Amino acid sequence: MSPINTVTFPDFGYGVTQGETAAEAMEMAQDLLMLTIGDYIREGKPVPAPALRRGAKFRPVRLTALRSAKVALYMAFLESGLKKVDFARRIGIPKTHIERLFSLRHHSRLDQIEAAFAALGKRLFVEARDAA
Repeated sequence: MSPINTVTFPDFGYGVTQGETAAEAMEMAQDLLMLTIGDYIREGKPVPAPALRRGAKFRPVRLTALRSAKVALYMAFLESGLKKVDFARRIGIPKTHIERLFSLRHHSRLDQIEAAFAALGKRLFVEARDAA
């Protein structure tokens, strides 16, 4: 029997997945993280910031840059106190498109994300770092 690699999400307080290999477990974890964040967004709840955890047993589960930008946009929207209809009006898009901007499954264009940040009086910055 092969060892099972288990991944949990302590910042959310729930969510566990596993895989037969570390790579499989991380792939499953990325899917679960997207689903969990999607639930938070659909429920209008703030997404918890990841805590820095150290040690051999801790490995961060990362989102793509676009998905990270969408989460940051959603959080900026929540902080603004705007209603979705008012936010859509500021950007100049139908209200139904706001859900797409926040959806981690929808591939929004970066210029749309930047325009949405601008409507909130914010700018999106991208930073490249050395791989760990």
